[in-house]
Amino acid sequence: MRPPIASLVVLLLVVAALTVIGLDGVHVGQVPQAVLSDEQQIAADTALSVRTTIDVEASTLRRTAAVYPATSTSATTALKALTPGRKTILGSALLDPHTGRLLATGGKPVPLAGGDVKAASGHGRIRPWLVTSGGVRQLLYFARVVLSAQQEDANQDQYQASSRTERQWLLVVSEALPALRTYGDGRVAAVLDASGAVLATTARGTASPAAADSGLPAAAARAATASGRGADAAGSLLGTTTGSVRTVAGWAQVASTTGPGDTDGLGLVLLTSRTVPVTTSTADYARFALEAAGALAGVSLLLGLALHFLVQRPLLRLYLSAGRLSRGATEDEPTALEGLYRPVPVHGYGELARIGRALESLRRQLLGQSGPEEFPARRGPGYRALAVAGLLVVACWAVPMIFLLNRADATTAVPAPVLAAHQARTELAANRIRQSLDQSYTDLSDVAAGLPGLSRAAQTRVLRHTLADHKQYRSLYLLGRSGGITLRVGEVPLRTLLHVPDGGGITTVNTSGRIPAIAAYAQVRAVRGKAPAAGVVLFGEIDVKALNSILPRPKLGSVWVTDGHDRVLAASVGYRAFQSLPDSGLTRLVRAAQGAPGTAGTSNSAVLRTSSGPSVDAAAPLAQSGPTARLGWHVVAAEPAAALQIPAVQAEQRTMLAGLLGLAVGAACLGWLHVVVIRPLRAVAVLVERLAAGDRRTVLHPVNHDEVGSVTRSLELIRQALAERDRAARSGHATRPSRGPRATTLQR
Repeated sequence: MRPPIASLVVLLLVVAALTVIGLDGVHVGQVPQAVLSDEQQIAADTALSVRTTIDVEASTLRRTAAVYPATSTSATTALKALTPGRKTILGSALLDPHTGRLLATGGKPVPLAGGDVKAASGHGRIRPWLVTSGGVRQLLYFARVVLSAQQEDANQDQYQASSRTERQWLLVVSEALPALRTYGDGRVAAVLDASGAVLATTARGTASPAAADSGLPAAAARAATASGRGADAAGSLLGTTTGSVRTVAGWAQVASTTGPGDTDGLGLVLLTSRTVPVTTSTADYARFALEAAGALAGVSLLLGLALHFLVQRPLLRLYLSAGRLSRGATEDEPTALEGLYRPVPVHGYGELARIGRALESLRRQLLGQSGPEEFPARRGPGYRALAVAGLLVVACWAVPMIFLLNRADATTAVPAPVLAAHQARTELAANRIRQSLDQSYTDLSDVAAGLPGLSRAAQTRVLRHTLADHKQYRSLYLLGRSGGITLRVGEVPLRTLLHVPDGGGITTVNTSGRIPAIAAYAQVRAVRGKAPAAGVVLFGEIDVKALNSILPRPKLGSVWVTDGHDRVLAASVGYRAFQSLPDSGLTRLVRAAQGAPGTAGTSNSAVLRTSSGPSVDAAAPLAQSGPTARLGWHVVAAEPAAALQIPAVQAEQRTMLAGLLGLAVGAACLGWLHVVVIRPLRAVAVLVERLAAGDRRTVLHPVNHDEVGSVTRSLELIRQALAERDRAARSGHATRPSRGPRATTLQR
């Protein structure tokens, strides 16, 4: 009996303490933590875009060099073939990696004085270098070009290691730093070196001069250096306060996420910053926490005292009275017999009062003062009603905490900078998808340009090599003029739309099924004077898993890619192909982001109220230009506001949690009390009333080893004594041998 009552009081006091701790931890500062976290994530997303651009440039150059046949021994001719009109290239050069001698140059001079090319070229893949030329920072990309003579010797397996080095060229290309793109009006983005010097910068919209805080680059560089190289570290910074606005910044290392990569060793840091209004909220959650905790402490003490005086003490007295009667009925000791002459006090109400009245009747029957007594069938409320009343008292505290108090307004709880940052991150997610699809189309176009004039066997080898080198493709195939597949490598195509498109780009080739089929396609030009190509259009079906893996980002929530009919093509969460968005509000948001026919549209965002609380949602068109612009696709992101560090939402969440904990504790402890005390008491009350009414046949079996079980055992002893007395009375004998005057009086 004592454990459930004590547990109820102690656990409710613990919930009260947790309420104070939880709500006191909600701080309303000048800049909400959610704003700082979002700026950090924007910096990390932008750094990822820069990293991807550098990795793609480096891998493209190495791939170009790897497939170059090197049939000519002229370095100048080879250099022109290796760099055919790439607009991003500032200068190029071919070197002898064994001696470091310059063999051919193109464009602007390549600044090689800052490093030892000969030493670096002897250790596998050469990572890009960050160099200075004319006061401008540039990136150098490297690739090895294997000469045909070496290939012939390799087939014969007769060449030496020294000749292997002599029969390679080293291709070096200089390019400017990747062009920065920043999202969100008023945001400034900059690329820094390890010392904090600004290498490139850009701004979106009308950026405030305060956003370009002069102390932030050095602080970001120091923070990145302290985190170590290649750790993909990121963080946030607070800048100066100007009037009613303050500068917030995020920084992130431009490094590889999967170990050594092309960006490791560059020491680049990406810094983003913008100004946000200073919060002037006066919400005092600490005072509310103390008031709520005090109320719950009062409720717990009230319930504890009520259960102590109404249940615990009466039951203990009843337990003692039942034991006294059982000893008087079964023992011949004078002290035991004296207990039969003391009336049974009737304490409490309900079941305990019923048991007490029945015990008093049994006492009189044992003394021979009365016979069996019937008890009325109509009874008042019992202890079950007390448990329900206790739960209602707890609910009076918990229900307002869950449904009424500290409720965040969906329209004002989320600060405007948080909503703007979520929209910017959605645009960054769209940019990542666009980069991936554009690169797939570019790679496929390069392959299609090399197919004309090749035999079918040679085309098959090229496609197989491309499939092995580009993991995003699941299938590559050539279409004939009639739309049939004339050549295929990889998995079985998913396409159900049979058509031969013009030009090139990205498209979907099915409209139903379990897997959306997204494909890049490019024309295969015919060569005059040669046999016609095996196909006229090259298709590369893109594995949708490759797109799904791009979408997830920390604190961005669920992300979907939808087609022009608002059907899901890819997502960061589980989905069915071509399903609608999971919420009608998201669909309306996408349609609001659609522009006029023929235009890409603009991104937008909103705070939507869902069944689980406010949700920060945004939709952005996939691309404004390029091969994916005319698709009409969108990227949609939805993040529950509860996952963001917004004071109003945190207060609502923790208030609801305190209410749920209090209600759960009350229900559990009172349910425990009902199971171990109240329900057994109800059963005992029925049995003892039957016993007092003359039922001597029903055996009373104690079920629990507690106070109620002891009362049941005592009642069973009383039943046996009464049954023995009744049998003796029928046979004309005394119930037991008499010892002393008290026993003689009992027999009489």
